[in-house]
Amino acid sequence: MRYLDAAAVLALGPAAAVRAVGDALRAGLDPTLDPARSSVGLTHGQFLLMPSETASAAGVKVVTIAPGNPGRGLPRIGAAYLLFDRDTLALRAVLDGTALTTLRTPAVSVAGVLPVLQARPERELRVVLVGSGPQAYGHEATLAAVRPLASATYLSRTPTEPGQVLLGSAEAADALAAADVVVCATSARTPLFDSAVLREDVVALAVGSHEPDARELDAALLGRATVVVEDVGTALREAGDVVLAIGEGALAEADLVPMSEVTSGAFVPPRDRPLVFKTVGMSWQDLVVAEEVLARSDERRCQ
Repeated sequence: MRYLDAAAVLALGPAAAVRAVGDALRAGLDPTLDPARSSVGLTHGQFLLMPSETASAAGVKVVTIAPGNPGRGLPRIGAAYLLFDRDTLALRAVLDGTALTTLRTPAVSVAGVLPVLQARPERELRVVLVGSGPQAYGHEATLAAVRPLASATYLSRTPTEPGQVLLGSAEAADALAAADVVVCATSARTPLFDSAVLREDVVALAVGSHEPDARELDAALLGRATVVVEDVGTALREAGDVVLAIGEGALAEADLVPMSEVTSGAFVPPRDRPLVFKTVGMSWQDLVVAEEVLARSDERRCQ
């Protein structure tokens, strides 16, 4: 049994993680078969359990949420990933689950829109990232791994770092209006900005929530956009941006496009309207990236 720490997990790199996600879907992995994540209440928080199985492995991510930890100077969320042999269910590896989440979340975002980005080679991408945590920085790195970036502008509701722009300011509005890609990676529960400022060919990635009553994007954007989701059933259960837009009459369930149709080329999003990819995180994604992490680690040991 192997233990792969954060450095070993992140050594896979964003480009390889994007390929692992896309290759799994193109090989026929069906996200609709993924078990729903489950929550177990604990005295001082909760477990989130995210199991999955592929043709070659089984695995489960155990996420801990401890609301009192920030007051102790500790992370609120932690995770460990257990990777098993599919046939014998023998434990093959334990991975740092926090690093795995940091790597796979932007990999999924980019894999879901990569055909669109590759079909628009006219210029380097102008990226706006709303948020200032690991996922915002991870999305910048992952986008840069697949396409050259002209700029990356960080917007924050409470700027604390040099170069961050105050969300809601005129400078932020200008950046959003010029953006090719907008990434929302926040804990917001209501829309972060008025989407009317966004271009008609913008790509918007929303990753900040997996609750049906929380959203980062307004219904107006989803109403005029092509909306891609990891899995329709999962989105209707967990994706507040989608659920609330449907509830407000701006979007219909029939409008939702599974990401597998985009990655396979079965569906080509039109270029004359925004593209929104709303993700909530699914168990299969952790598993296929964990398998690739272990395979690459084994290759390095044999060299």
